[in-house]
Amino acid sequence: MRNRSIPPQIHDAISFDFSLQPCNLINCDNNIPLYWINAGAQEVIEISLVFKAGIWHEPHNAVAQTVAALLKSGTTTRSSLAINEAIEYYGASLKTSANNDWAFVTLHCLSKHVIHILPTLRAIITDAAFAEHELEIYKQNALQRLAVNLRQSDFVANRNIDALLFGREHPYGKYTEAADIQSLNSEQLRAFHKQYYAANNCRMFVCGNFTDADLTAITDTFGKDNWNESLTYTTQNIPDIAGSEQQLLRIINDETSVQGAIRMARMVPKRNDPVFPELFVMNTVFGGYFGSRLMANIREDKGYTYGIYSSLLSYMHAGVLMIGTEAGKEVCEQTIIEIKKEMKLMQETLVPEQELLLVKNYLLGSILGDLDGPFSIMQRWKNLILNDQDSSVFNRNIAIYKSITPERIQELAQMYLHDSAFYELVVT
Repeated sequence: MRNRSIPPQIHDAISFDFSLQPCNLINCDNNIPLYWINAGAQEVIEISLVFKAGIWHEPHNAVAQTVAALLKSGTTTRSSLAINEAIEYYGASLKTSANNDWAFVTLHCLSKHVIHILPTLRAIITDAAFAEHELEIYKQNALQRLAVNLRQSDFVANRNIDALLFGREHPYGKYTEAADIQSLNSEQLRAFHKQYYAANNCRMFVCGNFTDADLTAITDTFGKDNWNESLTYTTQNIPDIAGSEQQLLRIINDETSVQGAIRMARMVPKRNDPVFPELFVMNTVFGGYFGSRLMANIREDKGYTYGIYSSLLSYMHAGVLMIGTEAGKEVCEQTIIEIKKEMKLMQETLVPEQELLLVKNYLLGSILGDLDGPFSIMQRWKNLILNDQDSSVFNRNIAIYKSITPERIQELAQMYLHDSAFYELVVT
């Protein structure tokens, strides 16, 4: 019998062995790759259809996100009310979104209901109508949201830092103006939808606790015919990144504001570069979690902000290291000085072993949490697959997180934390 007066041993996350549950693949009759994981105790299912239909691909500003937003707003035979009632009747959740590179249509429901919801899901993706009256409602709401957001310093800062980094003409640097929303029309949306929400531009991800019959129903619904327009893809001409010659920018957005939004950013290698996982560890030490150097100095010691983070943003065609915070207007410039001090400290001194061990355990502990449950496991796989990677990359990253040294962290800081390489923006 176990002696309960003796506490169990505590093990650091760094001592665990990590294994990513295998992901199965079906190549459908119409060549859609369907990735699936059948796991979990709860009888729920997630179906995600991913398209290369993000902002990168849109012919006019605001088209990609508008198409994603209006997918549930009716088909040629069913109104938006009928669509939403058909989903909500079964207690399901359907989310649609578009980012810089991808568009996502994701369904969550009880496994026993999936067969009943699949026809509605198919109709939304293949037969969306983009009716004029639905578009007008969307445009009114979008214009109101934009007007409100433009009064927020953090929103204005996010728009302008991207424009500084990439240039206003680059897909990652452009942003939506009121005139872009006003000029949208249904024909634009239908053309974009037909071209990019197509079978040969789709990848499917299915996970949860489901039956073979459920999987067959999904492949029968989406994997038989070549729905929507057939595309022949050629190598795209990647636009040149034309960053601004002006590296320091100060914008007064609201004379009465008591707070400013700070953004500092530079280009770095993207996710599929071998240095990325090492850079990820360095960034975590610097500003990537609540116990980071930036947080300890600027929040805990100086009290300039409630929170400050640095993040690695990895797009299909670029990588960015972004530092962001909101601080009192009177301390914004001093906050930037302290950020640069922390950059210099990272370049000139080794990270103590105990601090690095804490970061390693934080990163690996987060991964342990992500490996619990089919939805989280599939998200790991989705990040790999959409970046043309496999499980060997996951294993290599784990090895790097465990073994990276203070010396290598310092080398990376000397390469990527020179303040002269950063665009610097304050919006008050």
